Amino acid sequence: MSSTSDSSEPSLRRAALAVLLERDPATKAHQARHLHARTEAHELSVEPSLELDEPPGLPGRPALPHLVEPGSLRRRGMQSEAGRAALLHALAHIEFNAINLALDAIWRFASMPPGFYLDWLKVAAEEAHHFSLLSARLGEFGHVYGDFPAHDGLWEMAQRTRGDVLARMALVPRTLEARGLDASPPIRKRLAQAGDHASAAILDVILRDEIGHVLIGNRWFRFLCTRAGVDPHPTYAHLAEQYHAPKLRGPFNFEARRDAGFDEAELRALAGLAD
Repeated sequence: MSSTSDSSEPSLRRAALAVLLERDPATKAHQARHLHARTEAHELSVEPSLELDEPPGLPGRPALPHLVEPGSLRRRGMQSEAGRAALLHALAHIEFNAINLALDAIWRFASMPPGFYLDWLKVAAEEAHHFSLLSARLGEFGHVYGDFPAHDGLWEMAQRTRGDVLARMALVPRTLEARGLDASPPIRKRLAQAGDHASAAILDVILRDEIGHVLIGNRWFRFLCTRAGVDPHPTYAHLAEQYHAPKLRGPFNFEARRDAGFDEAELRALAGLAD
């Protein structure tokens, strides 16, 4: 059962769950940023010990886009506006899911230090900003979010790790989201080569912020490993196998991964995969 709150201030974690349930993407993005502003203004209490029941309907999302298997998504070149619009839509879908993932970490995992919830709220607000930038740019191509099919890989991993905060930290920010650190520079280069400097500039903002998001994931993964008295390296390998994480493939953005908190042993292992 849900615990009751003794605080006179509204609960950040309850509010995060309410935003997660919101189905309209633009409204959700606005609410995530507003929630961060309210927390920065000390209008909300964190309440780490609060235990909340999972309601139906998570995550709140619109009827579109149609969700399909990743292999059925058609690859398009960036030399055409249609191809760049499809890319922007795919990126917007990732950012929409990233809002959901950050909000889910806030409400779902009780008894973490207060900084855990504040970190993920900052992430949710920044992912909301990214989604808004991409949505606006997509509108300049005559499209809206939902116009193209998409896949649900990010949220599927959230579902698999819903009962294990250590697995969530291992396999969402520092595995799935870290892949964005690797993918972003070549995508940005192709956009610039196509003359789409406005879209390329959005990729610069996203990469800068995503380094910080993966760093947060690394920090809390290592915190949890220390708390459990386990070695992060074999623990990560075990969790990746247990929860069927995607296999890592190069090329890797070693500079960004180093900035995002991966240690030299992890980077050497990735270098071996790249070779």
